Amino acid sequence: MATENLAPQVISRLMAEIRSLVKTPPDGIEYLEGEDNSVSEIYALISGPEETPFFGGKFKMKLVISEDYPNSPPRGFFLTKIFHPNIAANGDICVNTLKKDWNSEVTLKHVLQVIRCLLIVPFPESSLNDEAGKLFMDSYEEFAVRARIMTEVHAIPLASEGKCGKYTSDDIATTGEIESKQTSTLKKKEKETKKRNLKRL
Repeated sequence: MATENLAPQVISRLMAEIRSLVKTPPDGIEYLEGEDNSVSEIYALISGPEETPFFGGKFKMKLVISEDYPNSPPRGFFLTKIFHPNIAANGDICVNTLKKDWNSEVTLKHVLQVIRCLLIVPFPESSLNDEAGKLFMDSYEEFAVRARIMTEVHAIPLASEGKCGKYTSDDIATTGEIESKQTSTLKKKEKETKKRNLKRL
C-alpha cells in the first residue's frame, strides 16, 4: 500500500516510531529500511531467542499498515520461512496484540516485542500451522527438531552479519542452495531418528 493513502498525522506518528526503533531498538529486533522507503510497510529482523529452536538465526518480517491505522492493527508477516504454530505457511502471524487486544495506543516497538516473545511461548491452541501446533502439543522434542532444521536452512545466520550490522546479497543463499541444504539436512535428521528408534528396539 502506498504511503500517499495514509493520513499526514499517521505518517508523522509512524516516522516518529521508526526513529525510536532505530535509536533505541528492543533486544533482538533490528529495523530494516524498505526498498521504496514507504512507511506503510515496516521491515525488521528478529533474532531467535536463546533456549528456543529459533536461536542462531535472524528472521525477516514486515508489518503492513492499513489506511485505517491506528484504529485498525497492522498485519504481521514473516518473510523468512519458519516452523511455528502461530505463523502460517504464507507468513501470516496470529497474535492477540494484532487482533482482539489491539488499541490505538499500541506502538510498533511493542508489536515487534510481542512477536519475538511468541517465538519463546507459542500458543498452539490458536495455531495457524496445524502441523506445528499438533507436534508442539504431542512431542515438543520433535517439534524443536523440525523448527531447528527450518531455522538452520532458511534463517539468516548470526555469523553472516556484515559491516554495520547489515546484510549483503552474498550472505543469503539462492533458492537452489537452500533446497539442496534442506534436503541434505532432512536426510541426515531422518537417519539419526531411525538410529535412535533402532536402539530403543
